[in-house]
Amino acid sequence: MLPAEDFGIAQVYDAGRKKIVIFGGVTPMFEKIAAMGHEQVVLCHDPSVGYRGIIAIHSTVLGPAVGGTRFWPYATEEEAFVDALRLARGMTYKNAVAGLKCGGGKAVIIGDNRRTDREALFRAHGRFIERLGGCFITGEDVGTTATDMEYVHMETNFVGGISERGGDPSPWTAQGVFRGIQASAMYKWGADDLSGKRVAIQGCGSVGYHLAKALREAGATLIVADLDPDRARRVAVDFNAVAVEPESIISVEADIFAPCALGGIINDHTIPQLRAEIVAGAANNQLLEARHGEALMTRGILYAPDYVINAGGVINGIIAMNGGDPAQRRSAVYGIYDTLLTLFEMAALEGIPTFLAADHLAEQRLRSG
Repeated sequence: MLPAEDFGIAQVYDAGRKKIVIFGGVTPMFEKIAAMGHEQVVLCHDPSVGYRGIIAIHSTVLGPAVGGTRFWPYATEEEAFVDALRLARGMTYKNAVAGLKCGGGKAVIIGDNRRTDREALFRAHGRFIERLGGCFITGEDVGTTATDMEYVHMETNFVGGISERGGDPSPWTAQGVFRGIQASAMYKWGADDLSGKRVAIQGCGSVGYHLAKALREAGATLIVADLDPDRARRVAVDFNAVAVEPESIISVEADIFAPCALGGIINDHTIPQLRAEIVAGAANNQLLEARHGEALMTRGILYAPDYVINAGGVINGIIAMNGGDPAQRRSAVYGIYDTLLTLFEMAALEGIPTFLAADHLAEQRLRSG
């Protein structure tokens, strides 16, 4: 058997059947980590409660890595690993563009997020976060709830999204996306009035629901879809939306396509089907590859970079953890409107896709510390 250092293992903590393995360095096995610039990846396992987790810390240049915990039934461990890497890097850029003094990280838990016996699972997750000593702070993400974060908080103080620290991030994320859609409309059409605009929302979970509410109140007409038909029906009933099959939402005729589900939705297959002039939604990693952002630009479709428009939840959580009141948090989230307008103008001036303009801004802030 090869020694641990040959696999880039920096430290191994053993507490009975509970192990935490921290990987660092550069080996062929971790080319993805090196290519994306991660500082470390942590594999966590507690078989007594069926817990398998990955914590990816991309950067702590600006401060502790902050990012949510996603609970998802990944098909393979490799898929979970890659998702954690992509999401963590996105958090670094999201936090940098938002002007937050924190870095980027993400945690994923592999398993069925419909399971009801959640306390032991999330307390195990909290124990592993605690052992990282504050270099990673987590919160809610897909498949997790405010109650899950309360369980995490039983084992560590390095958690947001709980009642005394900003609460449920979903309404804040949705509000930021709504303001981002308004900014996109202003840039594309010269007015941010959404009355009569047709918006196709893919994903009717917590963020999608709150976004639908805000859009309907602004006078928009909604077309919605979700893999869970009950969620789609709820939005349809509550906000007079038209529910369509999940595979149809990409190609419906709409002014704005708002992806609010999982990532990679903008790809070779879906781009030719798009009939919207704007892509602006809450999902992370919407572009499957960078070239798909270029393809949107070629088609004249305005893309609101995902990690800019969906930053409302983390903005609220970080400001709340630092003692900011609701008015301060709301003002900062509303600032997504101006940030996007700046990025759109920067992209036009430089003749580059909007996602590259966002990356350049984030990298500039990372270099300056």
